[in-house]
Amino acid sequence: MVSEPTTSTAGDTRAAEPAGQGQSPTRALRFVAVSNRLPVVVEQSAEGWTTRPAGGGLVTALAPVLRNRGGLWVGWPGVTEDVDLHALLDRASREAGYRLHPVRLTAEEARLFYLGISNEALWPLFHDLFTRARFSPEAWRAYLEVNRKFARVVARRGRSADYIWVHDYHLMTMARELRALGVEQRMGFFLHIPFPAPDIFLKLPWRAQILHALLDYDLIGFQTARDRRNFLDCARLVLPDARARGKGAVVSLNHGGRTVRVGTFPISIDFDEFAHQSSAPAVVEATRRLREELGGRTILLGVDRLDYTKGIPERLEGYRLALTRYAELRGEVTYVQVAVPSRRDVPEYQVLRAEVDRLIGEINGEFAQIDWVPIHYFFRSLPREELLGYYRAADIALVTPLKDGMNLVAKEYCAAHVENDGVLVLSEFAGAAAQLHRWAVMVNPHDVEGTAEAIHTAYHMAPADRQRRMRRLRDSIRRNNIYRWVDDFLEAAVAKRLNDFPYQEDYVPPLDPGEGF
Repeated sequence: MVSEPTTSTAGDTRAAEPAGQGQSPTRALRFVAVSNRLPVVVEQSAEGWTTRPAGGGLVTALAPVLRNRGGLWVGWPGVTEDVDLHALLDRASREAGYRLHPVRLTAEEARLFYLGISNEALWPLFHDLFTRARFSPEAWRAYLEVNRKFARVVARRGRSADYIWVHDYHLMTMARELRALGVEQRMGFFLHIPFPAPDIFLKLPWRAQILHALLDYDLIGFQTARDRRNFLDCARLVLPDARARGKGAVVSLNHGGRTVRVGTFPISIDFDEFAHQSSAPAVVEATRRLREELGGRTILLGVDRLDYTKGIPERLEGYRLALTRYAELRGEVTYVQVAVPSRRDVPEYQVLRAEVDRLIGEINGEFAQIDWVPIHYFFRSLPREELLGYYRAADIALVTPLKDGMNLVAKEYCAAHVENDGVLVLSEFAGAAAQLHRWAVMVNPHDVEGTAEAIHTAYHMAPADRQRRMRRLRDSIRRNNIYRWVDDFLEAAVAKRLNDFPYQEDYVPPLDPGEGF
């Protein structure tokens, strides 16, 4: 596979020289990532407990940052059973290239913290779906206690030269707990999901506690300028002495004698890696095979977690209307929908799955022909090679969430189109729209007629226009890749760049003497 040269200001991070030849990375500036889940899945098989790498946008973003730089990742391993994690995570750490440290939770803590407050209150509220939110005082107390547990693990593993970077809505109160433990290291927080406008955020019973806790970080990062503006507006309303000043991507917020920096840092992908892997012979062959199996038709592709924020039912209705209105699409386009299972034990997600199954059955039953099925549906994750094959084969990507912090699928699809072909149909309410709107076909996902028209427009787009748009999309994502995201955050946080975190080939920090889990 041949990687395309990057024009990012971050450059080729793997070519960086370690800070101080012969110096152990553990004695230099060290990067500590903290998230709800570790980047590995701990699971039981016939051979006993094992680990496998986890997927998801955060893992895609942070793994290259930590790998072989002496970094740590702290998170929940995803199990509440009494499992001996020492050997499992030591082996997984060596495979990953950075040290993994688990936070143990009881089954009740996991239920109340993850399902109760994170996914039944904060997730729907922050995605503007407040009618779905449930506010349980018991779950809130569990949220605070779990954040306290995370803080204890980080405090125990921390060193004075660390930079602690905490991720996402699960851990918004963690800095307050770390400060209570006497931790003085610099801390940053990045919110991967949207931050709601004041009229929605103010419905949260614990709005003041969350804002106060967030302001114990030194830097707070958001995906878009809109999210940052919403946060600052909420801070001014809830905390009367809060004052923002400055212009540009990073501003200062003064409150209670402290100054916190608040910035906009749109997350991205490792563009070169996606382009590199998409050029592999196996992916090229998978692409050819998919196109052949689907009869050479125009392929529409949706890749989403099965979540009510992703707008899958609305998208299906738009596709149904497109087939109804535009007869030339029938038999000529095939829609492939990949829905990755998510939160299967939450009733609302079970209802969503049933609705998606029903809509697909109705559309296929209404429009199918002897030699053509309108929708091919996969309710599972796809291996990377297979996913890249679908990205490359798809003529049109439908990325139409009702609300999304960023949506990396839009960027992955473009990066995989190494032939500069394909059309991106993108929701106005995806964070990626701020960067990509000029060259994508934009839609309001609530507008079924608009979605049908966008599909029709993408189908009839002239080849020269398709290629011009895709080149612009890919150039933008190449320039603003994952390393640029990290550099921008770290420059705002500690006036350093990724290359200041020392890189050594095949280096993984050893376990401390007597260290256990």
